[in-house]
Amino acid sequence: MKIDLSDPALFAHGHPTEAYRWLQENAPVHWNPEKDGPGFWALTRHEDVAAVDHDWETYSSSPTIMLQDPLPDQHGAGDAKMMLMMDPPQHTAFRKLIRSEFTRDASALRAPRMQQLAKRIVDAVIARGACDFVSEVAGEMPSFVIAELMGLPLDDGRELYTLTEIIHSAPETLAPGAGHEAVLKMFSYAHTVIAEKRARPADDLATRILNAEVDGQRITDPEFLLFFLLLIDAGGDTTRNLLSAGLLALMHNPAQRDWLMADLDARLPSAREEMLRYTTPVIYMRRTATKDARIRDAQIKAGDKVVMYFGAANRDPAAFANPDALDLSRDAAAHVAFGGGPHVCLGQHIARLEIDAMLKEVLTRMRDIEPIGEPEWLPSTFISGPRRMPIRFRAA
Repeated sequence: MKIDLSDPALFAHGHPTEAYRWLQENAPVHWNPEKDGPGFWALTRHEDVAAVDHDWETYSSSPTIMLQDPLPDQHGAGDAKMMLMMDPPQHTAFRKLIRSEFTRDASALRAPRMQQLAKRIVDAVIARGACDFVSEVAGEMPSFVIAELMGLPLDDGRELYTLTEIIHSAPETLAPGAGHEAVLKMFSYAHTVIAEKRARPADDLATRILNAEVDGQRITDPEFLLFFLLLIDAGGDTTRNLLSAGLLALMHNPAQRDWLMADLDARLPSAREEMLRYTTPVIYMRRTATKDARIRDAQIKAGDKVVMYFGAANRDPAAFANPDALDLSRDAAAHVAFGGGPHVCLGQHIARLEIDAMLKEVLTRMRDIEPIGEPEWLPSTFISGPRRMPIRFRAA
């Protein structure tokens, strides 16, 4: 069976579960050639993905966590590196700058505000009886929350979210240079944030980052640009795509939806974790071998790309019974939708609160939800989720 995990067409309707299953059974450490690259090792077993994600000394996040190597100074940020592309101890030092905003306790303090935002978002569409769920509902919450964290106008959060969709789309599905242009627009906006926060410092994350020091050195403007890009990108991915793909899964599994609605408050925590496992918004993360190593029967050479497929790991029958079934009552705590090890998602606690607030508001106020035609999926090998999903519903 010929499988090319670098082909966006393979992900045109979500995760390619049949391809994952074949690889797990026949080539769990699969050498995947690339059209414009040296090729990479694709990991599809839960055990292997978890092991590599924790072993940062053997499998580095530098030079990038993306399939393609970055071009020199590709976006005008000089020698600055995004935190995701760092390893400990440098990664630990940069992560510490913002960690306090994303702890479980700090996130919990934002729960009432998220409930207010969820109500506002549903209020805006409820009377119409129809909407594009992705842009008008699922995408709104994370856009608003990250904007408030950074001290930005809420409407600007929405515009920045539009840029992240372009950035995450496979380059071959866009007009030439569109992805690069979207990053430059993001950086241009970030430059205005730098000027604003230096002129009028505030009690927000953007001001805190600009005033932060690592090893006695103040954060530079290029480092802030990459911090800004990371927070805007990562701040929306999981929530937006989990809510959209998760609602689609509930529409396809009405018995599971009914089970959830029978005791929504009590059952939502397990349902949310199962939906994270089942939908897995982040498709992969890449590492680069720092030395020769061995995974199962594969001999990994120093410099080889090793790519962890989270969606496959979350459908591994060795880790989850009947993994292709949506079972909202299952214990899915072992899922790797947020990654693991030193790079485990910093915003996972906020994401869970966003998901809970939106699911409660949507499922209790929007009844008899059904799709209007087929959803259009984001053309990406990196992020999985619908880009457009028109629905109709009855106001409760």
